[in-house]
This record gives sequence, C-alpha cells and structure tokens, in this order.
Amino acid sequence: MDFSNVYKDDKRADAYSKLQFPGTYYLAFRDLPAIISEHVTGKEALDFGCGSGRSTRFLQKLGFRVSGVDISEAMTRKARDIDPKGNYYVIEEGDFSQFKEGSFDLILSAFPFDNIPTMEKKVMNLRGLRNLLSNEGRLVNLVSTPEIYTHEWTSFSTKDFPENKDARSGDTVLIIQMDTENKEPVEDILWTHESYLETYDRAQLEIVSAYHPLAKDDEPYEWVNETEIPPWVVYVLKRSGHL
Repeated sequence: MDFSNVYKDDKRADAYSKLQFPGTYYLAFRDLPAIISEHVTGKEALDFGCGSGRSTRFLQKLGFRVSGVDISEAMTRKARDIDPKGNYYVIEEGDFSQFKEGSFDLILSAFPFDNIPTMEKKVMNLRGLRNLLSNEGRLVNLVSTPEIYTHEWTSFSTKDFPENKDARSGDTVLIIQMDTENKEPVEDILWTHESYLETYDRAQLEIVSAYHPLAKDDEPYEWVNETEIPPWVVYVLKRSGHL
C-alpha cells in the first residue's frame, strides 16, 4: 500500500508543534483527565506517537512520569526543543524492545492509529503496546470517527474531498487542518468501529469503555457539527484473558 506519513516531514512537524488544543481538538482532550482518573492507577505512562510532545506534556501535567515515542525524528526533535527535560525517543515501527514488558500503568495513543495502514500493522503495534501494559494497565486509544472525513468542523475541512464518502475501512481519506499554518491535505486511514473491534481482538485487547465526546453550546468555540456528531472515539482497553 502506497501511504505517505506527512508527519515525518520537517515543514509539517514545525506547523504541528505550534498546535495546542483548539476547536475540535479541544473535544479530543477535554474528557481525558476524568477518563484516565476513572480507569488508571499508577503513574508510569507511555505516549505512543508523541509527535512534537503535545500529548506527552498533557500527561506530565496530570502527574505522570512519561516517555514519549515516535517514528519521526523531525517530530521528536521539536518535542525536545519545547521540552528539554522530557523523555522522547525515536523508535522503529513496532519496536518497543527498549522498554520492559509490563512496565506501564497507562499508554496513551492520541491519533497515530489514524495514520497506521493495514490491519497487520495496526495489530503488530497494538500487540507490542499490550505487552508493555502492567496487569491492571490501560491503553487509551484516541482515534477519529469515520464521520470526521465527511463533514465540516471548527478545526477541519473535508468539503474538497467528496470521494471520502465512498471510502471503506482501510482506504486513504483526505482532510485539511484549519488550525495550522500548513494547509496541505493530510492523508489518514479510515477505520470503522467494526474494524477496531476485530483489530483489538487480534491484538489480545479488550474494550473496557468507549467514549464519543460531543461539544456543548456554552463552550468558547463556534461549533459546526461538533454538538451533534462526535469527531472522535476514546477507547479504553485492557489486556484480554485469551492468548
């Protein structure tokens, strides 16, 4: 499959490193403190696909001891520039050998599975992450809903890509981020809830809870579809009993 990960690009990394939690992104992170507090005990955390460290710093503020990992040298370089005291590592895809199995109480994955193509690669990465979870550890997987690629949003536009409506699970879809200087289309991989169920089962993970955050009218943003259509899903996962 010919798939380009634009986040490995220096230009994209620079634009993305300036992004905080505006607009539609706000909904992705708004409920995470409460979700994590409900499901996670312990303070050892891994931020998988940390990018420029936005989500890593988010976990630091929640009191976690965090290691951030990413396949992009450009992104992790930005993360270190912003947070020189943070722990950021470049890894080869699916290679978690530098970490001890069972050593993390929380693994946060904020959006990287939107960019990992094929069932096989998703399962490979999830199995690797599963092995890093402690017995009571939780993997919080934050992903885009299929609907995000067929509607307009405060922070995203898809109106120039009507072909997204015909996309099936595993197909490449295009979306434009409106909150960054770089307005080049981003290539994502559409993945349905049904496909995630199969993916998690193959990776020996079990869904504990799933959240679909919606916007509220009294929040300080001019919402487009966010009050009625959830752009994100937050899956809370644990190691399943079967091997």
